Amino acid sequence: MPRGRGTMHSVNAPRPSVPRGRAARLAVPAAALAAVAGAFAYVGAVDPNEPGHYPACPLLRLTGLYCPGCGGLRSAHAVVHGDLLAALQANAPAVLGYAGLAVLWTVWVVRTVRGRPLRIDPPPALLWSLGALLLVFTVVRNLPFGGWLHP
Repeated sequence: MPRGRGTMHSVNAPRPSVPRGRAARLAVPAAALAAVAGAFAYVGAVDPNEPGHYPACPLLRLTGLYCPGCGGLRSAHAVVHGDLLAALQANAPAVLGYAGLAVLWTVWVVRTVRGRPLRIDPPPALLWSLGALLLVFTVVRNLPFGGWLHP
């Protein structure tokens, strides 16, 4: 048989795509949800306001400065217990991040159910703006008049 003809497939030839069922497609988003739910359940059960349960923030311990994540565990604990005001007081950007990730996960699931891939392609201006906002938050919470932003 001449080379290149017949039914044999080349080693480098792409495999034909096999359509996956909805349950198989949802396995990864479900696993991500299970991991996040487990983490929130742990933080909800083990109070970060009590010393000794979690390691201290290295930046806070070494410099006395609050990083943008300081208060994030306390914020998550408050969210689990339904205390949105305490969560916002502990770390407002973290609460916004939790909400944003919940929306992103929902979009991921909807697109997965519809058989479409999740494309995350934020414009650079958005990423720079979010980074600038976090930087301003970090600087202000460490200034004398930013004490209301301390966790």
